[in-house]
Amino acid sequence: MGGLAASDVNRLGDLTGKRVLVRSDLNVPLDDGKITDDGRIRASLPTIQELAAAGARVVVMAHLGRPKGAPDPAYSLAPVAARLGELLGTPVAFATDTVGDSATATVAGLADGQVALLENVRFNAGETSKDDAERGAFADQLATLGDAFVSDGFGVVHRKQASVYDVAQRLPHAMGGLVAAEIDVLERLTERPERPYVVVLGGSKVSDKLGVIDNLLGKADKLLIGGGMLFTFLKAQGKEIGTSLLEEDQIPVCLDYLERARAQGVELLLPVDVVVADKFGDEASARVVAADAIPAGTVGLDIGPESGRLFAAALADAKTVFWNGPMGVFEQPAFAEGTRAVAQALTEVDGLSVVGGGDSAAAVRQLGFDEDAFGHISTGGGASLEYLEGKTLPGIDVLKD
Repeated sequence: MGGLAASDVNRLGDLTGKRVLVRSDLNVPLDDGKITDDGRIRASLPTIQELAAAGARVVVMAHLGRPKGAPDPAYSLAPVAARLGELLGTPVAFATDTVGDSATATVAGLADGQVALLENVRFNAGETSKDDAERGAFADQLATLGDAFVSDGFGVVHRKQASVYDVAQRLPHAMGGLVAAEIDVLERLTERPERPYVVVLGGSKVSDKLGVIDNLLGKADKLLIGGGMLFTFLKAQGKEIGTSLLEEDQIPVCLDYLERARAQGVELLLPVDVVVADKFGDEASARVVAADAIPAGTVGLDIGPESGRLFAAALADAKTVFWNGPMGVFEQPAFAEGTRAVAQALTEVDGLSVVGGGDSAAAVRQLGFDEDAFGHISTGGGASLEYLEGKTLPGIDVLKD
């Protein structure tokens, strides 16, 4: 994704000997203390490496999970510090607190070009506080550890949090290369998409994607719907969905989307077959049924093979594709084929193919795809969606001065 944008490097001046606070997104999945997907760590490397090469003393800030504003060993960044050091090929000093004695000593001990990682910033209640004064007080403490700030955690720029927003108000600041690359791609999706432009949406809930559908219905040429959210659309059409996921309060919204798509000439595709089981997690009972013939008492857990082919055909001539949300419960092999079909189709797109972060990015890696086969894999699902909804991202807005 590249390092820092040149203009931002220039605005920080000579970095030799400067302590540079970098907000990265290192919120990786852990299983029994072991990292199961280091994609976000690897995505953070170019900016950290560029700063270190410029002679900066790099102090990385990040969060992990959702601790409740106090230290919790289950959410320690210690495993991340070890993996970051392995990937950088040099030791990463780890501070066992965020703004306490360990952080102060760790930062003071850095030489030019060395890297440190502070403990989980969400171990301090001020990080996520809605109270400006409390959040600002924590940002004041963080700012004492640096001479400049670089925002490179795209996955959190939609949050008005101390290490994302308030620190930028207190120090000379720049946009990191990862964030710059993400914003460039999102601008291409919203302001200058090459056509045909196809949007593929999955995941569990229609309500999670309301703003995106609203905003993109007038911009996309085709909208493909899969994942758990498809069953609310099927229900809106009067079809039996068994015990599949349903947001009953969203049925009128789905009907409105179907009508708006027709009125605006947007091709809205729903699956024609689905993979069902007698209960969630029961792989042995998985079978394919027509989307309008889901048996009562069964739960839909993936789009079917014919739908996979239908979606692939709809993507075949696309010049721009945005995909957010898996087509089924991809973590289980019996329900992963719909997601695999969409991912495979994206690798064959002759144009810009964007995987919109979150579960979609995790699915691409888990299913064994080469990340380089996609035009762009976002590191921030929520931030991508909010940008595509047309919302202002506080962590980006604060950098514009």
